[in-house]
Amino acid sequence: MINKIIVERQNIQSVSIPKNTYVNKLNNLGHPETKKELPQILFITTYPPRECGIATYSQDLLKALNNKFKNSFKIKICPLESNNEQHAYDNAIKYILNTDHSNAFINLADQINTNVNLEMVLIQHEFGLFKNNEADLRQFINILHKPVIIVFHTVLPRPNPSLQANVQEIAREAHSIIVMTNSAAELLVREYGVIMDKITIIQHGTHLVPHSDKEELKIKYQLEGKKILSTFGLLSSGKSIETTLEALPEIVKENKDVLFLIIGKTHPCVVKQEGEKYRLMLQDKIKDLQLQEHVKFVNHFLPLPDLLEYLQLTDIYLFTSKDPNQAVSGTFSYAISCGCPIISTPIPHACEVLKNDVGIIIEFDDSKQLAKKTNRLLLDEQLRKNMGLNGLHRIAPTAWENAAIAHARLFEKIGEENFRLHYKLPKINLDHIKKLTTSFGMIQFSKINQPDIDSGYTLDDNARAMVSLCQQYELTKDKENLKYIQIYFDFIKYCLQKEGYFLNYVNEEYHFTAQNNTTNLEDSNGRAIWALGYLNSISAILPEELAKDADDTMQNALLKVFEIHSTRAMAFIIKGIYYYNTKRVSEQNTSTIKKLANRLVQMYKHEAEKEWAWFESYLTYGNSIVPEAMLCAWLATGQLIYKEIAKTSFDFLISKIFIEDRIQVISNKGWLDKGNQLAPSPVGGEQPIDVAYTILALSKFATVFENEQYLEKMEIAFDWFLGNNHLHKIIYNPCTGGCYDGLEEDYINLNQGAESTVSYLMARLTLEKKLKKEEKNSPIHIGNKNKLTKFPSLKMNLTN
Repeated sequence: MINKIIVERQNIQSVSIPKNTYVNKLNNLGHPETKKELPQILFITTYPPRECGIATYSQDLLKALNNKFKNSFKIKICPLESNNEQHAYDNAIKYILNTDHSNAFINLADQINTNVNLEMVLIQHEFGLFKNNEADLRQFINILHKPVIIVFHTVLPRPNPSLQANVQEIAREAHSIIVMTNSAAELLVREYGVIMDKITIIQHGTHLVPHSDKEELKIKYQLEGKKILSTFGLLSSGKSIETTLEALPEIVKENKDVLFLIIGKTHPCVVKQEGEKYRLMLQDKIKDLQLQEHVKFVNHFLPLPDLLEYLQLTDIYLFTSKDPNQAVSGTFSYAISCGCPIISTPIPHACEVLKNDVGIIIEFDDSKQLAKKTNRLLLDEQLRKNMGLNGLHRIAPTAWENAAIAHARLFEKIGEENFRLHYKLPKINLDHIKKLTTSFGMIQFSKINQPDIDSGYTLDDNARAMVSLCQQYELTKDKENLKYIQIYFDFIKYCLQKEGYFLNYVNEEYHFTAQNNTTNLEDSNGRAIWALGYLNSISAILPEELAKDADDTMQNALLKVFEIHSTRAMAFIIKGIYYYNTKRVSEQNTSTIKKLANRLVQMYKHEAEKEWAWFESYLTYGNSIVPEAMLCAWLATGQLIYKEIAKTSFDFLISKIFIEDRIQVISNKGWLDKGNQLAPSPVGGEQPIDVAYTILALSKFATVFENEQYLEKMEIAFDWFLGNNHLHKIIYNPCTGGCYDGLEEDYINLNQGAESTVSYLMARLTLEKKLKKEEKNSPIHIGNKNKLTKFPSLKMNLTN
């Protein structure tokens, strides 16, 4: 089964009100203030230290937005309070709305309207938060001069006339509405008459998790040998925990080692109204049913890392809410993101997500059904694993990073013309690279983020890995990198045969496989020479013994290069010798570059026409390597024709793969044919390696031609990994440091194998090298403001 993210349709493109409808009315009145800061967005919401689901939701969303974007906007928080619910906040909180004071709404509206930097308002709406002053809320929205986004956390079916009129008026005055499920959107349209163009579906966010070993986590929490059932959240009678307790005797009969964890403290509002009445009732029921050895309370509002570990060690997550109108549950979502198989009552969210073997739906308050389904799952480990994996595939699009992208795109559509999104560069993270690497080499594939040793090793992956770790070592001089460089180098030597050519495929037992006899290995040989050349180019900072060994190996690897005729293999070889030549210039190296480059020139002359400036009659994979190699050939030899063909062919290529403000590399579902250029490009089939090679080439061309457009495209291309792609979903996983294996038409391959992960790292390190260079040449160092690049990401990293 292909591991994938299935992407739900969203309606962000359907915002109904033109972008500039909400011009600040104060400007029209001649208000003297002018905008000097980034646009601000005010979130009106419950917020920590208040303990409630919406407060946690808003905190997670805010964190994701700040981690995902930089120099794009500023989020301001206005906590919702009441006379009975007040808290101390940090100094960053400038607004507070006490919903028990009607004049607080008007005062807040005045503050918002007079703040020229505050561009829009987002209100997290739950009926309980405004139950005594919905009229004040409607008036507040009506008198605001800024666009308002309403997030409906609950949409009730079968509304009475009063409720229907209230929601209709809020929806009419709001600029845009966010809901978290398709069923909620359908309810708004069908029962409240809201137009679909106003509605955006952004699913409840979930956390990326590292998917740690379940048994190791059980040992950590002293739960070894137990089959763990769990539920979590702020405790209240609506959770219907008693449904599980009444099912447990039947479960224990077949599973003596079962333990049910009830994770979470009692809801603060419940404590104020009735104290611990509900928890005490549960404790009495546990005694009556003699379940003391099979139930454990974790009576804390757990820190997020601890909570996610509890969920990862859970064998089955039980969601037994008895509220049929509960549209969404964050607890339910978090459990799925941790790989838990789920048994749930039929709330709308569960009915949408737990389809196609993702989980099991039971009726409300049905303990017998719960016991039967739980026993079935506990006795079938493979079924639990399959459900957990299916759940990961289904829930992955809802990662907080993707929720942040969806919100930010909506902000951009609503905002004024100066509102532009800039993705924030993630920190360099080698965790998954190291996880994939054994003492022998880099493992080829992963299942999700778990290395699959059965897939063996390839020369291709280890060659690319060596290039990336050489890049990292150049930047950091961290001697830890040398250990990995040595491993990959030793693997390359292992694949080099005495006849002077390389084999590519090695199994988990370190034997060359039969695949080497049935696959064309020219490209693999080219990649190995590229990697060896790059290693030699940094010989001055390598240990002497490694530098000498690298030189000797490179010379042996070059013995049979003229027998190679694959276009990309020749390009890789040219690149490798170019790098080798930077430290060991020789006539022989230059002559070899010329001979291979001349072959590419002849190919170009044979195929190139007015509308087709390329070396072949089609564009396939790794295209950027070829013009980059021609540019390297010019740098090494000074032959002008190489430079001319390099630029012409590269400009032709980028005209085909850059679409407005994003990159869409050639799809492996259907190459671009010279004779059919006008055919629509297939959607999907985009590989991280093609984006990475494009970034490497853009960097080289930007350096040689001092062309800022190449730098701008370099940023755009890298943003593909961060979410600027046709699905608007992350390809790079910042939690693991891995990169997903491919972008398809409506899903993302969740496996994080060597090729994709190393490709991302090469691209990220190429940007880092540019940043370091720009920082060195910035006004801070040279006192010349004209030297600062216009490349936005570089600007942001220099100025913040």
